[in-house]
Amino acid sequence: MVKKLQKMSADKAATPHLADAVKESAQQIWLAGLGAFSKAQEGGGKVFESLMKEGLTIQRKTQAVAEEKLTEATSKMANMAGDIQSKAGQQWDKLENIFEDRVAKALHKLGVPSAKDVDALVARIDELTKSVQKMGTKAPAAKTTAKPVAKKAVSPAAKRPAARKSA
Repeated sequence: MVKKLQKMSADKAATPHLADAVKESAQQIWLAGLGAFSKAQEGGGKVFESLMKEGLTIQRKTQAVAEEKLTEATSKMANMAGDIQSKAGQQWDKLENIFEDRVAKALHKLGVPSAKDVDALVARIDELTKSVQKMGTKAPAAKTTAKPVAKKAVSPAAKRPAARKSA
């Protein structure tokens, strides 16, 4: 125990010396800070201007990179939108065809003629009309003022029309 007390008394003697060292170190740090502040005030304008120039350069580079990335992203989005629009258009076409087929089947079951059937009938009517018109120009005109002739019994051979002479 005696040895511990002797050590403590020795440490107490060293304590004032330590306090002086800390005080002196704090004073030196304070003086260094004041010197740095003084140098900053002297060259502060120049340092500030150089920092502004560096900041402007970095800002321009950042804007250029951002614009490049924005252009790239816009291009990708436009391509994706075009692809999606194309696929959607194809899907709508398929859906439209399916709908048309189902409607056509339902109308067929109900007996409603299709557009093709109607077109075929119109074409057939046009052909028949042309045929009737041709026959109408070739047939002799019938006389309405002629008196009816009494019918006589005629043999079947006489009923046949006379053979026409070829021209």
